[in-house]
Amino acid sequence: MMDLQQMEDLIVSTLEDSKARDIQVLDVAGLCSFTDRMVVATGTSTTHVKSTGNALAQAFKDAGEPPIGVEAGPEPDWVLVDLGGAVVHIMTESARAHYQLEKLWNIKPGEASEKSSVNA
Repeated sequence: MMDLQQMEDLIVSTLEDSKARDIQVLDVAGLCSFTDRMVVATGTSTTHVKSTGNALAQAFKDAGEPPIGVEAGPEPDWVLVDLGGAVVHIMTESARAHYQLEKLWNIKPGEASEKSSVNA
């Protein structure tokens, strides 16, 4: 069974490999009861968002830790991958700007650790 740090490392490396941008790992352990980490990343298109979500789900299946759930529509501007200890949101730039999850979770500047700023 993966610990939280191993989970976080696999999430970030998979998102980076998939060329996701502006990856943010938020520690929400004290803010909610259903997960310890919230990860937010940006995809460049609905196709990129969907393929990145699929790559993340596959990486965890390959590691023997399949996701609890993956939610996405047919032309998704947002894919959610629930890994139990972490919930990953991969969104188009417009969806991310609209929903502003970092603000929703009231994360103050400096509390979220930016793991990558890969530009595609």
